[in-house]
Amino acid sequence: MTERFAILSGSTFEEQIGYARAVVDGDRVHVSGTTGYDYATMTISDDVVEQAEQCLRNIGAALGEAGCSFADVVRVRYMLPDREDFEPCWPTLRRRFGEVRPAATMLVCGLADPRMKIEIEVDARRSPASAEPVSPLA
Repeated sequence: MTERFAILSGSTFEEQIGYARAVVDGDRVHVSGTTGYDYATMTISDDVVEQAEQCLRNIGAALGEAGCSFADVVRVRYMLPDREDFEPCWPTLRRRFGEVRPAATMLVCGLADPRMKIEIEVDARRSPASAEPVSPLA
């Protein structure tokens, strides 16, 4: 049977809505749409670039707990209510994905809370070399 387990971030939204930050299913890691909330303080910045950075910190923590890193990401989806907010985030996104070059999609859509300016979802593939948990910022 394939190894399958959920990774929880401690966000109150996971309990209220009924989902996991990420699901590991064998060698696949599916990280849910992740916003710029700092789950330790349950606060969110007004700045889209700061939100993107926090999204990536949250995603990095989930990937690390799954035993992989940004280098293992094969797919990324960006969701923003305002298309004009995407380009200011490019340098932040390039720092994480520029070398990896995952398949990517950007969607303009409404998000669950009007304070949210970006949501990022990733899929990764665990390899034997990345089987051990790593630093979330690797």
